[in-house]
Amino acid sequence: MTTFRDLIPTKLAAGVWNCLMQYKKIPDFPQTETCDLLILDRSVDQIAPIIHEWTYDAMCRDLLNMEGNKYVHEVPGKAGGPPEKKEVLLEEHDPIWLELRHAHIAYASERLHEKMTTFITKNKAAQIQHGPRDGGQLSTRELQKMVQALPQYSEQIDKLSLHVEIAGKINTIIKDLGLREIGQIEQDLVFGDAGMKDVIKFFTSKEDVTRENKLRLLMILAAIYPEKFEGEKGLNLMKLAKLPPDDMNAVNNMRLLGPAPDTKKSSTGAFSLKFDIHKKKRATRKERTGEEETWQLSRFYPIIEDLIEKLSKRELSKEDYPCMNDPSPTFHGTSQPASVHQAPVAQSMRSRRTPTWARPRNSDDGYSSDSILRHASSDFKKMGKRIFVFIVGGATRSELRVCHKLTSKLNREVILGSSSLDDPPQFITKLKLLTANELSLDDLEI
Repeated sequence: MTTFRDLIPTKLAAGVWNCLMQYKKIPDFPQTETCDLLILDRSVDQIAPIIHEWTYDAMCRDLLNMEGNKYVHEVPGKAGGPPEKKEVLLEEHDPIWLELRHAHIAYASERLHEKMTTFITKNKAAQIQHGPRDGGQLSTRELQKMVQALPQYSEQIDKLSLHVEIAGKINTIIKDLGLREIGQIEQDLVFGDAGMKDVIKFFTSKEDVTRENKLRLLMILAAIYPEKFEGEKGLNLMKLAKLPPDDMNAVNNMRLLGPAPDTKKSSTGAFSLKFDIHKKKRATRKERTGEEETWQLSRFYPIIEDLIEKLSKRELSKEDYPCMNDPSPTFHGTSQPASVHQAPVAQSMRSRRTPTWARPRNSDDGYSSDSILRHASSDFKKMGKRIFVFIVGGATRSELRVCHKLTSKLNREVILGSSSLDDPPQFITKLKLLTANELSLDDLEI
């Protein structure tokens, strides 16, 4: 049985499967699975595209108005002239970016200060000329100025100074916008530690919250409590937040993006909205055990992290994620019962390699598919079967980060693909423009 909501991922899964059946007629084409393919709809996780993600990469894209992986900053002008604008690419040829892009912004800031301090400590000339007066500790900004005075290290200095500047800007924006407090209530909502009343209290006590951040909070609420936005209730919330009508479109579409009330499963289902029966408020995530929380606001994780781990362990519910094909009894000589699944709005199947936005080295996003593995294993043949995840409707930075993380954790190459890679501003714009008649599923071609 296929519902209206299932139709797009169903058609995509069927289209890929039909192509594979044609390919299997080619001589020497693999006749058994070479990977797992999980096809999901964006509604599997409505919150990941709009919640504030606190990693260095995600905050750059969210807060700095970057175009792709291009960052524009000012550098001193030549011959004492006015400052000049310079474009730099945040991508894999930059070792500092490679090291810190998935790190929490607090850790990234600490590491940059450590790198500056280490550089100064190792350069005796800098110590003698610029050492701290009265034994005081140098700030990161002071260290940056000292390092810039050493022309023989210009390339190394430029990269280090660039990231000190970027992290400094991000931390200033976090402070100016009060994002720590906003981030805390976001995560409390997701984990069931806060509810509607807490958001109303927040809006009435914090009048300086920006329009965008109010909208993002309401969109998270609409994903968790869709019934609270029906009719007059939704209008009253929008009035309280003092948001214009076009923002109301985004909130309403967020509410409609989720599963219908009668499709919400029990706590074992893909779309459970009640993970902890002891909490009075509704939760869309459960606390992950066995993972240390080092930094504040690092509790949140995208749903695909759970799905990929369950798929790898062969624990993904076949009822919620039906298979497109029967598993092969063996894979490379090892018994591997396959589970290729599909959820109420998400499907999966076996497949060979599919396009991803973990692109080659010259990609527009500063990512490449080979880098996912480069830091996970030097011998790819020892890794398990690949896992491909394709999200119809856009993927997020947090989901990309999870795939990097799980590649190492599971010792399986995890590759994420999607119809687009959306940062919060782009996703919100899409929801604002979405109309009920925009897409005719009857005419949909895969």
